[in-house]
Amino acid sequence: MSDQLKIKLSIADRVYPLTINPLQEEGLRAASKKIEGMIKQFEKNYAVRDKQDVLAMCALQFAAMVEQRVIDKDNNTDEALDKLRSLDDLLKQKLA
Repeated sequence: MSDQLKIKLSIADRVYPLTINPLQEEGLRAASKKIEGMIKQFEKNYAVRDKQDVLAMCALQFAAMVEQRVIDKDNNTDEALDKLRSLDDLLKQKLA
């Protein structure tokens, strides 16, 4: 356990002490900054009752981004397969 790192992250005016693998630190700190920025944007642009509402909106936005990447990746894979099939058909015609 000596290779673990203890850090504190502040999110929505709360401090979260974490024990992490040192390789995770940069990603966690970047994610914390993104969440804080998103919180400020939501509070600036919308009438928000409390931090829980803002955090729920942040969670929804992050989850939507992840899901959209999965959808985009699937679409890109389908497009690539279609192109490969077309090329394969073209090669078969030329070689026949």
